[in-house]
Amino acid sequence: MSNGESRLWAHLRDRRFAGHKFRRQLPIGPYIADFACKSARLIVETDGDQHGSDEQQRRDTARTEWLKGQGWRVLRFWTNDLASSNIGNVLDEIFNQLEGTTPSQDATRVRLPS
Repeated sequence: MSNGESRLWAHLRDRRFAGHKFRRQLPIGPYIADFACKSARLIVETDGDQHGSDEQQRRDTARTEWLKGQGWRVLRFWTNDLASSNIGNVLDEIFNQLEGTTPSQDATRVRLPS
């Protein structure tokens, strides 16, 4: 795990995050989700620089569409969004999705305030 992923996992593990159980590296069909809350059918993906290429974006889109077809919602964050100065915004977005207080992002990359 990258430093950012470790930072996020520290908040999500052991039902620390509003009582929701997250699993790390959860196999779902042919894919492995970075973090997933099965009860809420929510996947949180953390994307590094390698996800910036056109080819990787196409793969990510195909992966997301397959996961959506299985009933999952997918949130994607850039790993630099997981820096300590921005982790609160990431956690707020995840919480809002879990609690249903924002419209579903439908697997779009979340744009966080700078």
